Amino acid sequence: MAEVVTGGAMLKCSFGAAPSSLMVLPANKVLESLPVANIMDMAPLMNILPFGMCNSMSNPVVAAATAAKLGVFSPMPCVPAIAGPWTPGAATVMVGSIPVVDKTSMLMCSWGGVIQVKKPGQESVKD
Repeated sequence: MAEVVTGGAMLKCSFGAAPSSLMVLPANKVLESLPVANIMDMAPLMNILPFGMCNSMSNPVVAAATAAKLGVFSPMPCVPAIAGPWTPGAATVMVGSIPVVDKTSMLMCSWGGVIQVKKPGQESVKD
């Protein structure tokens, strides 16, 4: 049984100060009236919304703000920079020919954060 992720799922970034929601376009297969996320639903600001303030010094905006304050750490608004598709995805549940995102899937942010699913937004489905 895979616990698939649907639009509205709650996400958390390891460097973000607040949770965020996953936005999935309704063109994807719908399960119980909710669009199902596939591993390619990873576009910043379209699928992956900001996580409040970013706490990663790898983020150039955070580094610049910290430097401007003479080394006093200064978190800045989080705009995720996604490094690739969701991994690993559910190998046996597909939307078309693309694996769906399940509750164990993760995204890597270029600023060093790991984005995980906290609440998938959907019940289990049979593989």
